[in-house]
Amino acid sequence: MSDPYGLAMIVVVCVTTLGLGIFGMRLSRATSDFYVAGRAVGPVRNASAIGGEYLSAASFLGVAGLVYDGGVDLLWFPVGYTVGYVVLLVLVAAPLRRSGAYTLPDFAEARLESRSLRLLCSGLVIGIGSLYLLPQLQGAGIALRHVTGAPPWVGGLVVALIVGMNVAGGGMRSITLVQALQYWFKLTAIAVPAFVLLWVWWRSGAPDPVGEPAGWDEPMWGFGANDHPLYTTWSTLLALSLGTMGLPHVVVRFYTNPDGRAARRTTVVVLALLGLFYVFPPLYGWLGRVYLPGGARAGAADTIVLDLPTAVLDGTSGQLLGALLAGGAFAAFLSTASGLVMSVAGVIDQDVLRPRLSRLTKGDASGVQSFRLSTVLAVVGPYALSRLVEPLGIATTVGLAFAVAAATFAPLLILGVWWPRLSTTGAAAGLVLGGGAATSAVIATISLDDRTGWLGALLEHPALWTTPLAFAAAILVSLATPGRIPRHTRATLSRLHSPERLRSR
Repeated sequence: MSDPYGLAMIVVVCVTTLGLGIFGMRLSRATSDFYVAGRAVGPVRNASAIGGEYLSAASFLGVAGLVYDGGVDLLWFPVGYTVGYVVLLVLVAAPLRRSGAYTLPDFAEARLESRSLRLLCSGLVIGIGSLYLLPQLQGAGIALRHVTGAPPWVGGLVVALIVGMNVAGGGMRSITLVQALQYWFKLTAIAVPAFVLLWVWWRSGAPDPVGEPAGWDEPMWGFGANDHPLYTTWSTLLALSLGTMGLPHVVVRFYTNPDGRAARRTTVVVLALLGLFYVFPPLYGWLGRVYLPGGARAGAADTIVLDLPTAVLDGTSGQLLGALLAGGAFAAFLSTASGLVMSVAGVIDQDVLRPRLSRLTKGDASGVQSFRLSTVLAVVGPYALSRLVEPLGIATTVGLAFAVAAATFAPLLILGVWWPRLSTTGAAAGLVLGGGAATSAVIATISLDDRTGWLGALLEHPALWTTPLAFAAAILVSLATPGRIPRHTRATLSRLHSPERLRSR
């Protein structure tokens, strides 16, 4: 049955997003406006925008579903999401901004002076961004179907169209404004119902959550459907901790800061904003065990946040809270998809489309026009794939994207920023071996029905073996090929680690 309140809230979110995007179009004129918002975004606004795009379907719906299905042991999951920004702050935030790059492939080429390595990184950005887009589009289908009964493809199409128009129209300036405001809306949308539902639970004298299946409320039971919970816990934590710096839509945000110092401040504010938000999703999984216990929710954990208000409150009150949550979920899909499409479109434009157009037009290709065409390609491909691939669960798919990022860009960034002996051949070996192993695990996870035992654990949670493999390959091959160390390594590292004010003097 259609929920008029939920539908109205989703419409408001979509119209507001489009309106802000149209307003942002008026501010975007130069190429730098489209790619990095003119490098003029302050720490607080940039941190809000990062929070807006980072808090995806996995954060808004998936974490609650994991706690509901996997037990209170899964409370560490949002901690892992946040720890990724601590690692990013300590290791690479300021050097990335000082690199002067627009995208991850830009950084790879500047640091390692190799066009071939740049193209390899471009392929990985497109692959990781598309993989991360899948749960956003599939989650939008779940949310809209829950509210209106529409087929799942409709919700994904709505998100694809709105995001495509906003990114193509205004680029980074446009989506920065949209994402910054959407963070605060998402926080309100998840916090207000949580306080109301907790108050109702406390006043009603309802029982504590039901610990079924056995072990739901015991340590190290989470991921109990897998036979190796300790391995999957550590592997997922490693993916979340190191994968954050390899997510293209996260890293590109630091290029929009005025300088390296602002990039560090941005990361500190991000940690506060993420920590505040992640207080609430586990509460929904916990309350779900009170009001929607056990098998009644089997196979539908991703909608526990949307179902809970009407299970706790009768009538209009429950519907209004559910509508607020549906609007917040849709904002999560829109904001995260915007950042992903922005990063993928930038790579397609710079490394695929514009070089071809320049050859056809003898160097007269318009940067803005090619970027807009790239945006269309960045949206259409993942949307088509989302309709062909069976959903694995929002948090599971996002976890796989983190695992691929951890096994590819994390070694490249950490070694590229801090190790002067990294060679072009070594970096390529790490990307190929880590990326190939992680991608094979993703394909196997999507393709196989039986993912039990050690094989299932290694495939579904590959970060714990693919990331060390990538680091080892990059280091060993670099040591074996000292002649392939870029000529200007010392000058490049000096630029990455020297404050802007010191360099200007």
